[in-house]
Amino acid sequence: MTANAPSAPKRSTAAPTLADDVRADLDAAITALRTGQRTWRALTLAQRRTLLQRVRVATSAVAAEWADTASVSKGLAPGHPLRGEEWLSGPYAAIVALDAYADTLRALAVGRSPLDGVRIGAAPGDRTVVHTSPLSATDALLLSGYATEVWLQPGVDAATARREAGLSQLDPASAGGVGLVLGAGNITSIPYLDVLYELLASNRVALLKVNPTQDALVSVFERALAPLIEPGFLRIVRGGGDVGAYLTQHPEIDHVHITGSEATFRSIVWGPSHTPAAAGAATRRRREGRPLLKKPITAELGGVSPIIVVPGRWSDADLRFQAEHVVTMRLHNSGHNCIAGQVVLLSDDWAQRDAFLDALRTAYDRAPSRPVWYPQSQGKLDAARTSYPDAAWCGGGTRALIETTPTDAGILETTEYFSPVLGVVALRGTGQEFLDSAVAHANERLVGTLGANVLIDPETQKSLGDGFERALADLRYGTVAINAWTAFGFLTPTATWGAFPGGTLEDAPSGMGVVHNALLLDHVERTVVRGPFRPFPRSASSAMRGYGLSVLPKPPWFVTSRTGAAVCEGFTRFRIDGNPAKMALTLVKAFGA
Repeated sequence: MTANAPSAPKRSTAAPTLADDVRADLDAAITALRTGQRTWRALTLAQRRTLLQRVRVATSAVAAEWADTASVSKGLAPGHPLRGEEWLSGPYAAIVALDAYADTLRALAVGRSPLDGVRIGAAPGDRTVVHTSPLSATDALLLSGYATEVWLQPGVDAATARREAGLSQLDPASAGGVGLVLGAGNITSIPYLDVLYELLASNRVALLKVNPTQDALVSVFERALAPLIEPGFLRIVRGGGDVGAYLTQHPEIDHVHITGSEATFRSIVWGPSHTPAAAGAATRRRREGRPLLKKPITAELGGVSPIIVVPGRWSDADLRFQAEHVVTMRLHNSGHNCIAGQVVLLSDDWAQRDAFLDALRTAYDRAPSRPVWYPQSQGKLDAARTSYPDAAWCGGGTRALIETTPTDAGILETTEYFSPVLGVVALRGTGQEFLDSAVAHANERLVGTLGANVLIDPETQKSLGDGFERALADLRYGTVAINAWTAFGFLTPTATWGAFPGGTLEDAPSGMGVVHNALLLDHVERTVVRGPFRPFPRSASSAMRGYGLSVLPKPPWFVTSRTGAAVCEGFTRFRIDGNPAKMALTLVKAFGA
């Protein structure tokens, strides 16, 4: 600590003991951020936009190292077909977010709303809908056929949405304080994006504690975010649970944001449970409404995500494509995703039920092999083996496929496995009856409210009419994806990401609050993603019947894409440099998927 730094503040008796030098470094980082907060408040919106452009340059310079380091840390050797995941979920997500936030700041700087020129519509239940992507020709080209929309809470009208878009940037000199970001350990862009949201949504400078699983990326983050670190808007620290616990209790931290497990959230809010005595004290505090944490907290905590398969008349190609889609939802990042699809809700009365299950088993078994790398995930796989001894083990015994009934699905529906465990639960009915039953089942039986996926062919969706949109409105999830994976909403910076509203300190299975949200919308309820049921060229026949066109073949994020690594890298490089010739070559590769 510097000679003129303030004396160490008084500590809570609950704060853990750290080595003196570690504690001093953490205190010094917070002191620097307190100074940086004053500088941040003095910046104009135009200056903040310029700062983001500098961050973009720095991030672009380390993009390849970022993707490579992340791949190696997850056991993906050079040439592995799934390395593209680390391009999309790392530097790609960072670059598109920076561009979207810069556009918002540019609008606000000249007195316009970020929603000027953005289409606004309506959804059931007196909801206003903001159509948040595509907003550019590049979005429409690279992500053809995919769109996102943000549904605001019932009763919020379009005028209010336009007026209040901007959040803290409507008053850039407001004091947001110092926020603590407890970074996720699975997807490498999460801590980066959470830092941006602290700065831009809440005017908070940030102390980022990197999850130990991402220690190898600290050097990359420090260089990518150097324009924020230099003036004192960001500090990055390492450490385990003891460092996190010390920081959450630090009196100079004004707000905590965590991406992690519900167990970690409970430990932060109510106290640790590592011994019987500690668990008893935490339980008493929770029962009496006396949280250990004395400051606001937001969180993204995951859950058990459903994949609702609505019965229809599908071709053999449809069955194969959507089976690979489901497998992608489960096996991306080896299943170590808070938003991984875990429970397929399938109709027992669907004439093509067995054909779909055959396609699903085949795709699940043949998907590329990869390590189960996240800490404690092997234990989750072992628990699934014990709970469901009749499960099929695919991919050389590395991934579980559990087919069961609602009566026997309790553990599957209340345990976020965070590993390659996929369940299929059979329900009754077809058409609207099945859809309504599946929505109710997801809402009432599955733990969490983060994301839900719905697969439905366009003919069946058309036959359901308004009943389909009403069913979507009934799904209590923060992101709902139709013919897409909810992770597309995560990847879209102008969409919002977080649990469905209503989480509390006492009960927040998927967390509280949202992130990303580059349009800085207020009063958010959910994001809805809409994608193509069929890829190109089969989408052309659907388009001729009025069901929309996608010129994208098999999406490069599918785990079954042969060219996914090259295409995802090409997409990222195009976002960085906009080179049309190189992009043309990438699109040629995309058609070889």
